[in-house]
Amino acid sequence: MDERTRADVERAEAAIVEHYPRLVRLGYLVLPPSMGRHRRVLAAHGLVQRALPRAGRRGRDRGALPAQRGPETASGYELVRLRTLRLALAYEDRPARPLPAVPLVWGLRLFPRAGGADELALDQALSAVPAPVRAAVGLWHLEGLDRDAARAVLAAAGVGDPDVAQRAAGLLDRATGAGAAALLNSGEFDPCTVQTRPTDLLRRRQRVRASVALAAALAAGTAVAGVAGGDDTRPRHETVAQQALDPARLLRTPNDRWADTSRVDFTAWPPRGRQAGDRELLGRALRVWATPPAGTRITASAGTSTRPPDQPPRLLYAGLIDNVMVVVFHDGDRLVRYAEPADTTPTLHFARVDNADLTTGGALVIGRGNGWMRYLLAPWVSDITALDLLAPDAPGRGLHLAPDGVTDRIPTPPGDGGDCGTWPAARLRSSTRIAENRAFLLTDLGDLAPVHLTYRPALPGAAGPGEAGDAPALRSWARSACSLRSLRGAGVRSVNNWAYAEQRLPEAGGPGATWVCNRADTWRGPGRITVQFQPPAARPADPGRTAGRAADTAACSPYGRPVVGEVRWQAKSGKWYLLAAGSPGIGGIDVTGGVRAGAKGATLAVPAPQGAPAEVSGRLADGGNVRALRP
Repeated sequence: MDERTRADVERAEAAIVEHYPRLVRLGYLVLPPSMGRHRRVLAAHGLVQRALPRAGRRGRDRGALPAQRGPETASGYELVRLRTLRLALAYEDRPARPLPAVPLVWGLRLFPRAGGADELALDQALSAVPAPVRAAVGLWHLEGLDRDAARAVLAAAGVGDPDVAQRAAGLLDRATGAGAAALLNSGEFDPCTVQTRPTDLLRRRQRVRASVALAAALAAGTAVAGVAGGDDTRPRHETVAQQALDPARLLRTPNDRWADTSRVDFTAWPPRGRQAGDRELLGRALRVWATPPAGTRITASAGTSTRPPDQPPRLLYAGLIDNVMVVVFHDGDRLVRYAEPADTTPTLHFARVDNADLTTGGALVIGRGNGWMRYLLAPWVSDITALDLLAPDAPGRGLHLAPDGVTDRIPTPPGDGGDCGTWPAARLRSSTRIAENRAFLLTDLGDLAPVHLTYRPALPGAAGPGEAGDAPALRSWARSACSLRSLRGAGVRSVNNWAYAEQRLPEAGGPGATWVCNRADTWRGPGRITVQFQPPAARPADPGRTAGRAADTAACSPYGRPVVGEVRWQAKSGKWYLLAAGSPGIGGIDVTGGVRAGAKGATLAVPAPQGAPAEVSGRLADGGNVRALRP
């Protein structure tokens, strides 16, 4: 197997993930029909997964010039397509060769969905020609290549005489009619959507107990492909991809479903906007999503796929926003915003929103401009108030809500380089028609989905994160809001301020200090934390000091161990102290190194020179310890 640079491998991996069904379909077409449909399905998945090259150093003679960039390295997708073809062609003379490594399927046979008479005739015609001819047909009709481009790919894949293969493919095309492209994109040739049937049940019963075998088969079978089920009365020639691009098939939730469902998230949003019935606009938006034209600006929140739709999505909005035609879809896992300015190319914005709820599914950013944005609110939101987190005692400003759920313009938070003199947020209140009637706080961090802000007070036995609505919560966020700038564009779902400890300061240093763990959870799952030390301040919005950070951690969540923070603090006398505090669960704190001290309980304050090295850790009841976080 040839080796590539790390960048080449990363591009190839991205191409496989993005175009996996397309590559598997091509491999399935080229593999010998004599293998049988079950083995072809498994082999097609296995060889595409094997098409990922290895990273390494390419050997060459010392002093030799680097090889020119050839067609096979033109892009990650072209590389993995070529490798897929090579692997599939290798089965032509040895169809019984061992299958590549794939998930094991016990007791089940996997078959693509059966087609009609036209699909059957094409499959029989393809079975009668060698693999290079099937490869040529696939490059024409599945990949959309012209004859010259297909010839180059065939030659690079090791086909001895690409011209002969293409002439035979032309004869097959003429014999089977002009509909070969549509038929090859049908379920008959789709190894990613399969049906299952059991193998010999009596023989299997003799070997293993039926319950264990069946459970293993189902688990392994679903790892290979989605199992197709139910009656399908749609035309056989219409592919899943074509159905996903049909505006008539868009999912539309009834207007009042949100008030009578246990699933209060984006699936409960009805379609809104004056153009919600404009099939031409909706079809255009779906086509751009599936195949973005040159110049389309595509942005995605961290960890969000930009793959085309694989089933009809749900329509949430279609209408004119500030002279820009906007369409928003929800495909179950993602929000997709299509924007069509009158004088420029369209834009697509993707955001992951799986497992949203009443709060994280309460709004989305429908429009954005220079220093402002608008929300489209969930149908269960009854009113919205604009707030400045840096002015916790100031009253909020009620926002006008249009009949279609679009808000007035709201200022956007400051960027990384500017002055953090204000931090806009919005308080939303859910309708009394929902039993869980409550107010919740959202702010914008540059993604399509706003971020839910929560708060947990420093009270013994306090529950987990709650809504940041009362005065203590808003005052805590006034001192933490500007730290949110570091999270911009990171795909953050929610951020919680946990005031985990309060500490009296040495030398009668005034009111006590508060230790806060600020935890940001992403839609992907991993979270990051920042521990802040917040001493008494002259102004409500004076920021706290960062005492420690950690990424990809469960700390400060219901699933994490206790946390410890430490800072150096100077009293009014000029004397320096080492201060440390642990969250509930910390029974004592120890300091070693240049400073040696210990204390029972969750806080510690000892004199310490400003630059003296020290290691701080907290003692746990089970005998373990937790090291203090570092900035």
